[in-house]
Amino acid sequence: MQTIHYLPLLAPFLAAVSGAALAEPLSFEAAIERATRDAPSIRAGVSGVEASRDAAVAAGRLPDPSLNLGIDNFPVSGPPAYSFTADSMTMTRIGIEQPFPNPAKRSAQRTRAIADIGMAEAELAIEAQNVRLATALAWIDLHYAKRQLAQLKQLDEALNDLQSTVSARLASGSARPALALEPEQLRAAVNDRRSELAAEVSRARAQLIRFTGDPTADVMGDPPVFAIDRNALTKDISLLPRLKALDAGITGAEADTGLARADKHPDWRIGASYGRRDPAFGDMVSVGVSIDLPLFAKRRQNPRIAASLLGETRAHLTRVAAEREILASLETDLATHAMHVELVANAQKVLVPLAKRRAELDLASYAAGRLDLGSALLSSLALAEAEVDALAREADAARDAVRISYTYRGVKP
Repeated sequence: MQTIHYLPLLAPFLAAVSGAALAEPLSFEAAIERATRDAPSIRAGVSGVEASRDAAVAAGRLPDPSLNLGIDNFPVSGPPAYSFTADSMTMTRIGIEQPFPNPAKRSAQRTRAIADIGMAEAELAIEAQNVRLATALAWIDLHYAKRQLAQLKQLDEALNDLQSTVSARLASGSARPALALEPEQLRAAVNDRRSELAAEVSRARAQLIRFTGDPTADVMGDPPVFAIDRNALTKDISLLPRLKALDAGITGAEADTGLARADKHPDWRIGASYGRRDPAFGDMVSVGVSIDLPLFAKRRQNPRIAASLLGETRAHLTRVAAEREILASLETDLATHAMHVELVANAQKVLVPLAKRRAELDLASYAAGRLDLGSALLSSLALAEAEVDALAREADAARDAVRISYTYRGVKP
């Protein structure tokens, strides 16, 4: 699994990036790159991976030795009581003891540490995937909301031309005064729609600012075209960060079982000490070995082993359930995307051309005096709504493609 090792090294450079550079509009790829590079949550994940790696260095190593200091055979009664020299057995002692855990336990500790690294790396990959996806969706939302606003602006310009025509007719006396209000009524309806889209722009920009760190985030260029291949996506399911994390969890559960089994093997310790007595009696050296005796495994080690085995089974079943859930979600998302693609095609090939043709015919009829202004304006509004709706459908399809590409691929799209 790839890990972003270079992020900590970029901190000084990132701190020096000027506000002017951040203010430039971002292409889709640039927004994703900046979010991946700058997101605090990804930096936190990198720190977690490094922490797991540092902790793994100590896994499975021998424990530190123990230093023993003491006084042996110090008399507290009788004629030599409370004397350091009256009894030949009294001595000051200094010793050292080294524990030796059994090899199975040390091996399981190393396996557990490797599993912890894998889980930290998988969590980092999940967070990076989430950041890329959220940034991509924010970029798409901002791009299409701005395009829809631009579409409404074109309708405003058409209304201005129509207002001039109405004014000329009013001046010549060929139109009733109430006609002057109809363009303004339509403009008010357009303004309501504009307010909704302005709110969508603000929401999308807020998300883009959140992930890119650019306080004046904006978009430029066209969104990318993603090739949606069901077979390729299904084939790469096992590479998804979520499943990688569960795989690491299985390894960790197996390591826990190994640790529980290792408790049935004895640990042992070697100790040596030097005892100093009164010079008249001579010094003494002691050497000893201590061995644990796991004699009551039925009530101590075996229950822990059984619990670890159940945890291992749970980890395997959770992995299977997650894969089934992902496959089902993939099929659902593919079906939704196919529907949205069909809706886009229907809007672009049928609905918008028909609305445009109707608006042109109605405006021509109004100019020829065969249609009232209200009906002509409604046709113009219907055209604007059809064009805005077509963009909304295109945005839905683009969001689907982004979500599928960034969710169901084991590598960056």
